[in-house]
Amino acid sequence: MRLLVSTTDPTLIPFAQALLAGEGIAAFELDVHMSILEGSGFLLPRRLMVAERDWFIARAVLVDNDFPGDALR
Repeated sequence: MRLLVSTTDPTLIPFAQALLAGEGIAAFELDVHMSILEGSGFLLPRRLMVAERDWFIARAVLVDNDFPGDALR
């Protein structure tokens, strides 16, 4: 697995997942409930992982759809 997106914006992860699902790329979200457990709201970033073999295409899909560059890894 390789990190594709890391963000504290709660809207970006579902947006990225929808774009990737449309291309048939599986993505796995990490740290979904960490900010709730810590009581910090949206202070801790959530991460979106993809398979190493899909990373290049997944990143290209997000860039082509004007995904915010500061969230991409």
